[in-house]
Amino acid sequence: MAGHDHSHGSHSHGGHGSHGAHGGHAHAPKNFGPAFAIGIVLNTGFVVVEAAYGYLSNSMSLVADAGHNLSDVLGLAAAWIAAILVRRRASARFTYGYRGSSILAALFNAVFLLIAMGAVIWEALVRLVHPEPVVGTIVMVVAAIGILVNGVTAWLFVSGAKGDINIRGAFLHMVADAAVSAGVVIAGLVIQLTGLAWIDPAVSLAIAGLVVWATWGLLRDSVAMSLDAVPPEISPEAVTGFLRGRPGVIDLHDLHIWPMSTTSVALTVHLVIAEDHPGNGFLAETAEGLRTRFGIGHATLQIEAAGGPACRLAEACAA
Repeated sequence: MAGHDHSHGSHSHGGHGSHGAHGGHAHAPKNFGPAFAIGIVLNTGFVVVEAAYGYLSNSMSLVADAGHNLSDVLGLAAAWIAAILVRRRASARFTYGYRGSSILAALFNAVFLLIAMGAVIWEALVRLVHPEPVVGTIVMVVAAIGILVNGVTAWLFVSGAKGDINIRGAFLHMVADAAVSAGVVIAGLVIQLTGLAWIDPAVSLAIAGLVVWATWGLLRDSVAMSLDAVPPEISPEAVTGFLRGRPGVIDLHDLHIWPMSTTSVALTVHLVIAEDHPGNGFLAETAEGLRTRFGIGHATLQIEAAGGPACRLAEACAA
């Protein structure tokens, strides 16, 4: 019978004749390297243009949008680095490789963006109290270019936005940028027609509010992932029900489900079996069921025979 400690030495791979099994790993995430490179180049160039014209036209909304785009360039860079690290092989010290870097990148993206928007809100409030004249035509033209740049960049990430929070962070930022730029165009038009300078900082505040609202979900999910929370799309109760329903399983304990990265999930559990030797077929079928039903691609199952020595981890869970 496998030992009760948590060392991987007691969890052999299924098919080797022991009582531990590892489910098949999830497929490697799609390579978005070219998309990151194009997005960073496009947005870096646009940040320089937007900041310069924002300064020349005295437009706080353009400067705010440039600051937002700069944070996105840094966010894209962080997400790209994480996407590269995720593909690196595991080592003796980093036994899961660097998969968790994608979670850290998503968290960095969210935190950095919220800090940047805090600075924008402060400056916009100052301008709202002391409005200054703005050149509406320049604001409209530059922001219109921003819609194109951000729209193209968002399109590059659309295929991966659903299954990877790291890619989703990049995609949402670009979509938000395109929407923000559209708002700046509207602000420039209103300023040109009415001459009301307070419209510019008011739009800046609206932009910041929109970005904070869009980023909050990313922050919540990335914090939960960094704390090894069960991914929201997986029901622990459903997993428990599936495992208890496996032939010969009479009890289970020490169940853990956590994200190893933004695209792969791991599970460990102790299963109490009526038979002393359930066989490799049981282990392989259980691991495959966890993969196909719940998307858990790295499952480690420890088998304990009913009536055997009490597992100290079971006692700890019951305490």
